[in-house]
Amino acid sequence: MKIGIVSLGCSKNLVDSQLAMKYLVQQGHEFTDDPHDADAIIVNTCAFINDAKEESINTILDMAEYKKNKCRKLIVMGCLSQRYKDQLETEIPEVDRFITITEYPHLKDILTELLGQQDNKECDLLLATDPWTGYLRISDGCNNNCAFCAIPLIRGRYKSVPMETLLHEAELMAQKGVKELNIIAQDSTKYGIDLYGKLMLSELLCKLNEMDFHWIRILYLYPDEINDELLDTIKSLDKVIPYFDIPVQHSSDRLLKSMYRFSNREKLVSIVNKIRDKFVDPTLRTTMIVGFPGETDDDFNDLLDFVSETKWDHLGAFKYSREENTPAYSYKKQIPAKTKQKRLDQLMMLQQDITTKASERYIGTVQEVLVEMKDSLKKLYIGRSMHHAPDEIDGHVSFFSQKEIEPGTFVHVKIVSVRNYDWQGVLAEE
Repeated sequence: MKIGIVSLGCSKNLVDSQLAMKYLVQQGHEFTDDPHDADAIIVNTCAFINDAKEESINTILDMAEYKKNKCRKLIVMGCLSQRYKDQLETEIPEVDRFITITEYPHLKDILTELLGQQDNKECDLLLATDPWTGYLRISDGCNNNCAFCAIPLIRGRYKSVPMETLLHEAELMAQKGVKELNIIAQDSTKYGIDLYGKLMLSELLCKLNEMDFHWIRILYLYPDEINDELLDTIKSLDKVIPYFDIPVQHSSDRLLKSMYRFSNREKLVSIVNKIRDKFVDPTLRTTMIVGFPGETDDDFNDLLDFVSETKWDHLGAFKYSREENTPAYSYKKQIPAKTKQKRLDQLMMLQQDITTKASERYIGTVQEVLVEMKDSLKKLYIGRSMHHAPDEIDGHVSFFSQKEIEPGTFVHVKIVSVRNYDWQGVLAEE
C-alpha cells in the first residue's frame, strides 16, 4: 500500500512518526507525498496549545476529504488522540482508528491489523529528516508539572531511554551518514535521573562525542539542572556545539512561582552570564509565555527589561493557552485575547531588534555551514551554521557559488549581510 504521513508539532513528535514509518517499511508498504495517491493516510497530531489543536483538527478534516477518492484508511495518532480520543471518535467518524500514545508499545501490531503486511523487510532505522540530520530522543514525558502545561497529562511522567539503547540508535544514525545529531526531550537536563539515580547527560554526551558526528546539538535544557559539570563537559567536547536552548517562560518571580517554575530572575540571569563567560561564542535560545493569568503591566515590563538585559540570540514566544486539567486553567485574572496579542507583538518587535544586532556581529566572519538546499540555475545555496537549529525557527544562511556543492556538505561561508534571522554570505573557499 501507498501510505501518506502528515507529522505535526515538534521534533519529538517527528520521532514517533519515524517509528511508525519504520514499521510500515518492515511490513512492505511505501510512502507517497501526494494524498491523492495514498491508499492510507496517517496524521500524527499535536495538542500542546489551542493553535496546535486547531491545526491538528483542520488537518484531519482535510485528509478526510481524500477518503472520498482512493484513500481507504485514515489513521490519527499522537497527542490529540491521547487527550481527546473518545470525543474525537464521536465527532470525526471519518477516522478509522485513533491511536493513543499509551498504545505505542503495540504500534507495530496495530498498524499491521489496520493496513496488513505485504512483506517482511529489514529496516533498523528510518529518518523522516534530511539524511544528514537526525534526532535522538533521550526521554519522554515530564515531571516538572508546570501550571500551564498539558504535556505530563499527555506524555506521562519522565522516562529516560536506557543509555545502551541510545548509543545503539546513535551508532545506526552515524553509519547511515547523519552528520548533525540533535538531542531532544521534554527536559534533556534530567536525563538518567529515573533510571540511574543521578543526572547522566554529561556521560551520554561524552560517549556520543566518540562517534562519527560533526555537530551534536542539545535542545530543551531546563534551566535548573544546567550545572557546572554539564557546562564543563560541553566545553571539553569538540563535537558538542555551544548551543543552549533554555525555555525560561518568564522573568517575573511572582509569575514564575505561579507557573510552578523553580527558577527566579536572578538565577536565570546568572545562568546566561555564566554561559557567556565560559564559552567564546555561544548561542542562546529561549521561549517565553505572554498573557499568563495574573500577568500585570509591571510583570510584562519586567519581561521586556529581562529580555533587553539578557539579549537572547533567538527567542520564541506564544500566548498563554488555557488547557483544561492544568492548574492554571482555573486561575483567576485570565488575560483578554487582545492584551495577549498586543504583548506578544511588543515582545517580538523588541526581540527582532536584538536578534538583528546579535546577527550583525557575525558580518565579516567566516562560519561553517551545513548546506541543505541548492538552486543550480541561480547557483544559490541555503544552509545553517551551528548557530541555527534545524527546526526552521532560527533562520538560515544563504550564499552564491559557482562551485557545485551537494546538500549535506559542510563549507565555509563569509557572512556579508544579515536580514533579521537570516544571513547572507559568499563561499570562503572561492
